[in-house]
Amino acid sequence: MSVEIWLAYVVAAIVFSFAPGSGTVNSISNGMVYGWRKSLASIVGLQLGMAVHIVLVGVGLGALVAQSALAFTVIKWVGVGYLVWLGIQKWREQSTLAIENVDKSVTSGCLFRRAVLVNLTNPKTIVFLVALFPQFINATQPQLPQLLILGVTTLVIDACVMMFYVCLASRFTSYIRSATVMTRLNRIFGSMFIGCGALLALARA
Repeated sequence: MSVEIWLAYVVAAIVFSFAPGSGTVNSISNGMVYGWRKSLASIVGLQLGMAVHIVLVGVGLGALVAQSALAFTVIKWVGVGYLVWLGIQKWREQSTLAIENVDKSVTSGCLFRRAVLVNLTNPKTIVFLVALFPQFINATQPQLPQLLILGVTTLVIDACVMMFYVCLASRFTSYIRSATVMTRLNRIFGSMFIGCGALLALARA
């Protein structure tokens, strides 16, 4: 994998991690209620859940490439369409954060387990990875090294972004909870998803 391809993926992974989703809500909520130190366990849990998805996607894509180059190309274009569709949905989405009636006495282990389940039970994570990974994989080169690079990059970036959200939430609780702020975030990252999809489509034209 070339440095240029990797850097392009880094940008896409940053957009993916920053975009409001179940992991983001989990991190912000924990930061508001428990502070950044206790919330570290939940960040680790989120990455473990995502790692399971990455392994599943990697195994599936590797088998697909081995069986049919045409099917892999079709998946790439479906992925482009999904990114644009996801961007449109994010642009239209309105969300708020509710943390009332939260038990503040829960242990770090409990936060870890909850976070693992958040990502494991989020089908959007695996669908997004299926849409994104093929855009940066060269089907003519060994798959495992490429998948390892993409997987590790995804986990590191997502952990850093979730840590950012946790720290931000612990300091600016009332601001982060604003419905207006969440709507603006959705629109910003919705536009970015649409842009990513369009750029990938043009690059393959």
